[in-house]
Amino acid sequence: MKKDHDKNTNFFSGTKNLLAQRAWPARQRLFLTVAASLLVCTSAHARVTKIVIDETLAMAPAISSTTELSTGAQTLVNGSKIPYEIIAGRAFGELDPKLPQNALIQDIELAKDADGKVRYVASFVLYKPVDPKQASGMLWHDVPNRGRVFPFAPQEQAFGDILLASAWQGDNSGATAVRPAASVKGMQFLQVPVARLAKGEPVTGEVFGRIVNRSGMGSQPLLVQTNPVPYKPASLDTTKATLVSRAGETMQGTAIDEISIASSEWAWAKCDDKTPFPGIPDATQICLKNGFDAKRLYQVVFTAQDPYVLGVGLAAWRDVGHFFKHSGKDDAGTANPVANLVKYSIGRGISQSGNFLRGWLHLGFNQAEQGGLVHEGAWPIIAGRRIALNFRWAQPDGVLELYQAGSEGPQWWLPHPDPVRGLPSAGILDRCSATNTCPKVVEHFGSAEVWALKLTPEWVGTDAKADLPLPENVRRYYIASSNHGGGVGGFDTSLPGVGLPKAGPICPGNNFGVGVLPANPVPHTETVNAIRVHFRDWVITGKAPPPSRFPTLAPAAGQSSGTLALANKKDLGFPTLPGLRPTIPEADFIMPVFDYDWGPQFNALDASGVPSYAPPKIKQILKMYAPKVDQDGNELGGVPVALLDAPLGTYLGWNVTADGEKPFHKDQICDYVGGMIPFARTAAERTANQDPRPSLQERYQDHAGYVAAVKKATGRALKEGFLLPEDAEKLVAQAQASAVLK
Repeated sequence: MKKDHDKNTNFFSGTKNLLAQRAWPARQRLFLTVAASLLVCTSAHARVTKIVIDETLAMAPAISSTTELSTGAQTLVNGSKIPYEIIAGRAFGELDPKLPQNALIQDIELAKDADGKVRYVASFVLYKPVDPKQASGMLWHDVPNRGRVFPFAPQEQAFGDILLASAWQGDNSGATAVRPAASVKGMQFLQVPVARLAKGEPVTGEVFGRIVNRSGMGSQPLLVQTNPVPYKPASLDTTKATLVSRAGETMQGTAIDEISIASSEWAWAKCDDKTPFPGIPDATQICLKNGFDAKRLYQVVFTAQDPYVLGVGLAAWRDVGHFFKHSGKDDAGTANPVANLVKYSIGRGISQSGNFLRGWLHLGFNQAEQGGLVHEGAWPIIAGRRIALNFRWAQPDGVLELYQAGSEGPQWWLPHPDPVRGLPSAGILDRCSATNTCPKVVEHFGSAEVWALKLTPEWVGTDAKADLPLPENVRRYYIASSNHGGGVGGFDTSLPGVGLPKAGPICPGNNFGVGVLPANPVPHTETVNAIRVHFRDWVITGKAPPPSRFPTLAPAAGQSSGTLALANKKDLGFPTLPGLRPTIPEADFIMPVFDYDWGPQFNALDASGVPSYAPPKIKQILKMYAPKVDQDGNELGGVPVALLDAPLGTYLGWNVTADGEKPFHKDQICDYVGGMIPFARTAAERTANQDPRPSLQERYQDHAGYVAAVKKATGRALKEGFLLPEDAEKLVAQAQASAVLK
């Protein structure tokens, strides 16, 4: 890695008293006490020392609409033509392992250069107004998702906001591979060191990889999601590894018909019809002598070496954000392109990158190395867990398959006991509370996060005895009956044969399969547009957003019962619907939280340390909860959404994996994709289909009746603060133009 030595010295400011010591066991209290004392006097070299601009590109102005949006601090025309430019580059940073903010990074002491520093290179992309006078003062610091940068919202451009996306994922694998330069249209990458022992010897340990739903005589790669497993075997000798195949895996983690494959029957190699077994040696692929069976899963455990110090990504994302917010120039005099343009900032991540943001907060990284907070706001979006990053041999690309880490330790914000797993009372905000660096937090979810992203322990803890309280600086919004990230929206999308493809959606994950049901169209877009405005107001002016809205065990005011129950058909009140087996959802249908045993050197509270069991052992399975449903099967307890208040079908946060070319997961939950079942058009049609739900004609009579229902629904969402006027007008116009009951 290229070195960029820092010759300057910075000093930390002092911190306030530790506010949350009583919630921590003795070990954590000692850590925080020492940390506070070190902050007063420790010399700080850790920071971004150099930036390199690789590419600059002019960007066409965004035109969203002509409706005025008020942020409380300013009123701008949403659609005003503010010229933007996109800047891509690399930030060179260095960390001092002795600083308490960095010392908790796993293996950081094994990654030092000769001068005792740990160095990284992080790519970034920056969207800024060409004219500094048109900048609003707000910076959105986005966490890339597997290297991808999400599109810059037109509404944010119309405000004159700045967008920064900077790398954090340093596994140097597939889409996140390190590149020589950054590009405005490229993936974001992070170059981090590998851990080495004191005399330069390699660090080794056991790692596992999986191959699923693959067939044929050719070799197959080991994948995590869609990227390669980032670690390679230390030896290509198959006697030093273990390969098994399985006919199935239950939702309780039980392997079905596991068979060991002899070391002579496979090779670390690339092979095909022209180059049969044993093929050409290749540490990234497996070649089977008798070929792969698509009906079986293959799992290999091997000894790897040279683990990336992936926790460096937590500090890199912190320091790059802090540099662009506060620094005028780097050590060589290169100017910060947005110097003096940022007054407020909100960190934001979606799905995997939202999990990163939750883990980032949990480990205290919103505390800048100079003292004080990095971001005033944090927005983890559709993120049900914490990122599994800061431990040796982490696989940050992991999705919700068996043996993937990420649900360890507290998933809730305030300190709360974890008696089921035997962990001490703790919460995500403990460290930032101790240093007075907690941001304002908005989190929002859909139903897919409940059913496949193991969300509900965040709401009720592991024992589920009561709803867990939220602190004043956190708002939680639930978009009921919706897909992961929301659907395509519209109204014709819910009509059979009009807007939906015949084939089911692809289930995300490692070659997982496809869903039986059509995709769920319930959108998040309009709700997110409203949340964005509320969040900006909250950070800029202090104006509080609407109260949290999500399903609870306790009944809401005026209600006789709560809206959260055990995740099974009976307790949820789920109806028997056409196109689904009559027993669904069974108690073992939801993806549960496993209490994994990763070995004695693994810290389950922080999900850090060194795992010695590959794969981990399953100690127990937590009881899972989900929102109750109405007579149609649509969920209760969320924020108002037009398509849910004027439904055209049953909208599900889950789907069922189909049989076919990829049958391994058939009949199980389709990872985290949703589905929907349209209502019949007439009473005669629903009777013929044995459908218990009233038909469209019985509900709305005719097209005008449906448009009236949409107007009522948008009026409610407007009144309660979850819809902007311009989006309400758009939805009513879409309903009028739709084919519903025409």
